[in-house]
Amino acid sequence: MATQKDVFFVDGTRTPFGRAGEKGMYWNTRADDLVVKAMRGLLERNPRVPGDRIDEVAIAATTQQGDQGLTLGRTAALLAGLPTTVPGFAIERMCAGAMTAVSTIGSGVAFGAYDLALAGGVEHMGHHPMGEGADPNPRFLAERLVDPEALNMGITAENLHDRFPALTKERADRFGMRSQQKVAAAYAAGKIQPDLIPVALRSEEGWGLADTDQGLRPETTMEGLATLKTPFRPHGRVTAGNASPLTDGATISLLAGSDAVSELGLSPKMRMVSFAYAGVEPEVMGLGPIPSTEKALRKAGLTIHDIGLFELNEAFAVQVLSFQDHFGIEDDDPRVNPWGGAIAFGHPLAASGVRLMIQLAAQFAENPGVRFGLTAMCVGLGQGGTIIWENPNWNGKK
Repeated sequence: MATQKDVFFVDGTRTPFGRAGEKGMYWNTRADDLVVKAMRGLLERNPRVPGDRIDEVAIAATTQQGDQGLTLGRTAALLAGLPTTVPGFAIERMCAGAMTAVSTIGSGVAFGAYDLALAGGVEHMGHHPMGEGADPNPRFLAERLVDPEALNMGITAENLHDRFPALTKERADRFGMRSQQKVAAAYAAGKIQPDLIPVALRSEEGWGLADTDQGLRPETTMEGLATLKTPFRPHGRVTAGNASPLTDGATISLLAGSDAVSELGLSPKMRMVSFAYAGVEPEVMGLGPIPSTEKALRKAGLTIHDIGLFELNEAFAVQVLSFQDHFGIEDDDPRVNPWGGAIAFGHPLAASGVRLMIQLAAQFAENPGVRFGLTAMCVGLGQGGTIIWENPNWNGKK
């Protein structure tokens, strides 16, 4: 009978994230090529891991058609040069696609079905706008199972401002500005670049190289943010400055069980402690990480006070602020997104979960006094996802 095994995040890489659309750097790049590039980069920097020992490849995408279709995990594995004996599959949970790939693969590792596996996600929002080709069941709206506004993520963010008057536009703008500033500082300190896999680019002007996230706006000011339009509602509070932009990009992680770690002499960056997903009213989708975090903490036997680092996906500033208010965390708490977040980096939907893990893992290495951290994100149609991680570098002190 199988016994539960430890699950380790050994390593993670990603492509730089690009703005979606014809002016984005990946307009002439296929989505599957982005994830293949990230996979090859990950495997190249982990030469101790034989390709034929990979037991599974799980790749998430929200819109699974065109260059994001055809069972991405399997096609990407073949394109990346893994042996034909390595299987793969595609997975989908909107914004939490890569996170779900990791937790699903992690479950298989814990059960003993996998020793080594790859999990990640890709989203080319330039080629595949969110919701393209979807045909929601008419009963969703006719029977009022879901308010029509819940299908527009920007409106769900405006709904949070409505429901919680303390979540002001000024707070959201300040959060967005600080995200840009923190990302710029992290880049200047060389903290982001080690986990980026550069991507060759082709355009009418010739060949180039993507080696930096494209959406950075370090010059952002509160005065400038105050002038931005509110596209989701007249005189609203959600703007391009306090929300994540439409983005293209890919992420990948290497997960392993304790036996494989010992056998191959790997140095894991994190250990999975618990994970949870939860549902909320679709109209206030951004509240999803609150119950998923409470659930994950309960399963781990921890409290919010045990968490020393938070990587929260900044789909919208108001969404992260609602999480912080609920748990009594100050807006500028240094434990939260210390290197900035998706407002600056971008949010390529199904890829973002592993970006959070990559950054948490790097922060763990710098902070041996922190034992536990978490990655959390809101998910379309009213869900939240949270994974709690333990720092293998923990020195036993606080």
